[in-house]
Amino acid sequence: MHNKLTKLSLACLLLAAALPAFAHHSFYAEFDSNKVVHLEGTVIKMQWVNPHSWLYINVKNAQGQDEEWMVEGGSPGVLLRLGWTKDSLPPGTKVIVEGFMAKDGSHRANSRAIEFPDGRKLETGSSAGSDKK
Repeated sequence: MHNKLTKLSLACLLLAAALPAFAHHSFYAEFDSNKVVHLEGTVIKMQWVNPHSWLYINVKNAQGQDEEWMVEGGSPGVLLRLGWTKDSLPPGTKVIVEGFMAKDGSHRANSRAIEFPDGRKLETGSSAGSDKK
């Protein structure tokens, strides 16, 4: 009985360790490298989470209505190495996002860079092109 419990516990631990790998996605599984987006909007919030950070912005559509977009960036560690701080994008900041549209047509994008009104630009550690199709 003790041997079966040990094997079951070990199997559960191995499965749990593999779950984050299943959750991580390929750029090409979710985003279209042929559909470049240029989003001008205002920061709602920035989430510094692994494996990718998420920027939420309000963007005016062609009819002048607000649309909330989720913009994927690199991991917090990558952003820090690229010169970001947790205070780089406070709510209300106007930004221009360059990136790639989600394949499912939702208001999600993978960002290449963020530009500020003063012309400063920060790379976002995009995973575009870093994995194979």
